[in-house]
This record gives sequence, C-alpha cells and structure tokens, in this order.
Amino acid sequence: MTKVLLHTPDGVRDIYGRECSDRILVKEKIHDKMKLFGYEDMETPTFEFFDVFAEEINASDARELYKFFDKEGNTLVLRPDFTPSVARCASKSMLENGTPIRVVYQGKSFLNTSNLQGKLKENYDIGVELFNDDSVYADAEMIALLIESLKSSGLTDFQVSIGDADYYKGICEEAGIDAETESLIREQIVQKNYFAAESIMVERNIQDKYRNLLVKVSEFIGSDEALDNAEKEVSNKRSLSAIRRLKSLYGVLKEYNCSQYVSFDLGMLSKFNYYTGVIFSAYTYGVGDAIAKGGRYDSLLGKYGKDAPAIGFVIILDDLISALYRQNVEIEHEDEVVILEFDENSFEAQLSEAADLRKSGQKVALCYKKG
Repeated sequence: MTKVLLHTPDGVRDIYGRECSDRILVKEKIHDKMKLFGYEDMETPTFEFFDVFAEEINASDARELYKFFDKEGNTLVLRPDFTPSVARCASKSMLENGTPIRVVYQGKSFLNTSNLQGKLKENYDIGVELFNDDSVYADAEMIALLIESLKSSGLTDFQVSIGDADYYKGICEEAGIDAETESLIREQIVQKNYFAAESIMVERNIQDKYRNLLVKVSEFIGSDEALDNAEKEVSNKRSLSAIRRLKSLYGVLKEYNCSQYVSFDLGMLSKFNYYTGVIFSAYTYGVGDAIAKGGRYDSLLGKYGKDAPAIGFVIILDDLISALYRQNVEIEHEDEVVILEFDENSFEAQLSEAADLRKSGQKVALCYKKG
C-alpha cells in the first residue's frame, strides 16, 4: 500500500494556531485601512489564460509560472501576480465613464521559484489599484496608503523606496538600445548584477557614456538630493520629466505628512515590463526582500481593450508577518476561547450560558465530559 505523504511540497506550508489568527487580524486591519481610502472589493480568478501574463514577463520568468491545460488545449496559469488580472477585468467592465476607479483585492499568488532562493511558492497578497487618474496626486495617494497600511499592522521601522521607470527608459531610448537588449540589461540591474549588465552593453556595442550612466543610476539613492544629482546626468526629455514628476510627488507626500518614510532610488526597476512611471517598494529588517511593491502602469490596460492610466501596489502578507514576528511587534491577539464543560445533566444550562456569552461576542466551546 502506498504510504500517505504527510508533508507539503517545497515552497508551500500549513498555517494554523496563533500564526493563522495573527495573519487574519493583520490582513483585516490593512483591508479596513484601504476601505477607508475609498477602495472597493473585487475578486479575479485564481487561474487565467497564459496570454494574460505572457507579454509582461520575460522568457526566463515565464518558466516560473505554474502552467496546465484545459480540455480545449488552452494554456492556463495560476496567477503569478494580480495586476494583469485586475487590469484585464477593469478594462473589460469598469472604465466606461472615465471616472477614477478604486479597487482592493486579496488572495494567493503562485510562482515556481527555485528552491535555492528560499522563497515561498505560494504567497498571500493584499493590494489596491487606482484607474483613470494619471496625476501625481494619485501617485502620492498610493504611497501614502501603503505607509498607512503598514503602520496599521503595527510596523513602525520601514522605508518606502521610490524610483521612476521612465528615467532608465529615457536613457535607453537616447542610447538607441533595442527592446530585447533593454530587457536583458534591466533583468541584471533588478538583480543588482551591474557587472553582468555592463558586459551585455559591451557585447551589444553600447556607447561608453550610456554604459557608464546606466550603471551609475544605482548611485542615485537617498533623500530628495538624489533627484538633483540624477537630474544633472541626463538631457533627454523622458528622463528629465521623470525627475520633475518625482520632485512633485515628494512635495505632495510632505502634505500627507509621511515624507519621513520615503527615500529615492533611481536604480529601482522591476522584472515586469508593464511599469511606465513611478515605481516603489517597501523594506524593513528581518526579511530579505521587499514586503510591498507597486508602481504606475499606464500602458497595460490598453492591451486588454480599454486604455486608461493606472497605479497600484501589493503587500506580501507572508513577508510582513515574518517581519512583525522578527521585530517582536506586539499583535493584538483574539480573545481566548471560553471552555464550558458539561455532562448529560448540565448540558441544557451550559448551552444556555454559551448562547448568552456568544451574543455578547465571547467565543465559547462546549466540551462534553463523560461522567
């Protein structure tokens, strides 16, 4: 007889007891904060057609998708990322009158990452998207909401790092770098492998001044002074426009009284191709990667039928909870369950008491005790 496997596959895990309770409480606090900003709930399918994601990821990342087939032979994938799914849904049915649309989503995403990376392959995400608003005020609302959401979880020691994809893309355009080469360079910069990025540029005969500049963007990190330094290095319209946008964004974030949580990083890029402007990630100690990521993707919705500007972010709940535990952040736990024991003679009285306690919001478990 085949032995029943009691352990889980690599990259997934069981969650139960206090940790499961803590996750629900933290998730609800974040969700409540997002609702206070006017975001309405939506759901998208756990799996989609492969084509929904195919254009937005490179070939190497496509190998990390969980793929399978339906009866008609169509290639389906478990969603690796919510944004394309939400964009597809919004483009189909939500953008008719041109007014801003705010949505909040939550659920699991799936990536078949290498076991050597030590990352989960199934993560719980909660995030928001804002459509039909291309203003810097929408950018600022996203970042301010991210900060407020993280604070609502109990986290206090974190930083939101902000960049702009157009700064890098403007340099690539000026240098005459083709889309394939740009994707290869970006993939290495995302991994902070600047030596490999420079090697690609040497191989593709990119001029020295652009090679040096694309590697140098990683140095423009820190306060708003980093924006001044980055501005001095470029002359193309797209990159300069990105710097002006970031400076305006910083001014609005000051109005939100949250500028102390932000810094700038012009070397920040994403492996996803759809980001077109401001891009940001939240970091804290105790975890090895960003606990939240987001940005503007004004060109994505048009691929599904309806052009509209858009911006959003996602919080990776698993990483946030890990950070809270490792930083010894006190999480407001649920009330303990009251245990009422009973036997055949006391059942009616204990049942009545349990009902009264439950009406007042107390959790009660009735436990039969044999005489």
